[in-house]
Amino acid sequence: MKSAVSSSLFFHSKNLLKPNPFSRLESVFLPKPSLRSIAKLPSSSTTSGLRSISSSSMASSFKPEQARVPSALPLPAPPLTKFNIGLCQLSVTADKSRNISHAKKAIEEAASKGAKLVLLPEIWNSPYSNDSFPVYAEEIDAGGDASPSTAMLSEVSKRLKITIIGGSIPERVGDRLYNTCCVFGSDGVLKAKHRKIHLFDIDIPGKITFMESKTLTAGETPTIVDTDVGRIGIGICYDIRFQELAMIYAARGAHLLCYPGAFNMTTGPLHWELLQRARATDNQLYVATCSPARDSGAGYTAWGHSTLIGPFGEVLATTEHEEAIIIAEIDYSILEQRRTSLPLNKQRRGDLYQLVDVQRLNSK
Repeated sequence: MKSAVSSSLFFHSKNLLKPNPFSRLESVFLPKPSLRSIAKLPSSSTTSGLRSISSSSMASSFKPEQARVPSALPLPAPPLTKFNIGLCQLSVTADKSRNISHAKKAIEEAASKGAKLVLLPEIWNSPYSNDSFPVYAEEIDAGGDASPSTAMLSEVSKRLKITIIGGSIPERVGDRLYNTCCVFGSDGVLKAKHRKIHLFDIDIPGKITFMESKTLTAGETPTIVDTDVGRIGIGICYDIRFQELAMIYAARGAHLLCYPGAFNMTTGPLHWELLQRARATDNQLYVATCSPARDSGAGYTAWGHSTLIGPFGEVLATTEHEEAIIIAEIDYSILEQRRTSLPLNKQRRGDLYQLVDVQRLNSK
């Protein structure tokens, strides 16, 4: 069984009170060419050659490899280049057994349409409320009857031979509750658990107030996992607002980021698509999200609009707020094309800033 790789992080900016950086410009300037050497080259060759040398010297001075600590890992070769992903935007009710059965049918339908990876919404087995989390919580590690939701995911992933990013459900561990995403491989084995790191505590006067921290405990580690469909970084809803998490995943070689989420009717129209496109564009990888369908009569109303974003920030597939199953193609060969066109990894300013992967650094 492949295990998830977890990591703690912080963002580190180098001391800006260091000596004036312009005092080191002599290391960037080229030696002055002689007139004789210039005369031997056509004018265009001279310009092209000097530009190439200058660019190389500047890149070396900028220390792009030091912008990630430890250094970013190369993008691994994925197990397959192209495959279909299924995003199951589900209605959620107060009937847990119905929610589990409904999710199962949606996964089966997505697989029948060719999906090799299926993503479920945030809190798909329970109403989204602090009152509901303790009632619907499951002991995931115990499995079986103690966690009927994950038992279903395990059975279906093995039977259909697909990878499932199981949205999230309330998890009970002793006297603590977590908002937890489970990843099941095509063998039905639990490959990773991601506990929501950034709890949804907001207060927008006259619009929405919600405090997950009243009942939930924050997770302590980011989660990246190798699967049959590539290396995937996991976040849950509010996690998408923190670019450092996505940057860590990109530096660990993720091909795809998956965010089950339930944005609301206030922040959804403003930020949901914007954040997805930003995470994909900044890190030059795919981003997939999955929301519950909208229920205007529920205590918490989800925005919907489950979406797949490409590595140039393009919207590849999306839906509105009703129940839907989106099937869309992911093509990992595009990742290298985009990174060659915009070589951000070679242009970062490691001489000015660093992103530190604390757990990976400390494990060395």
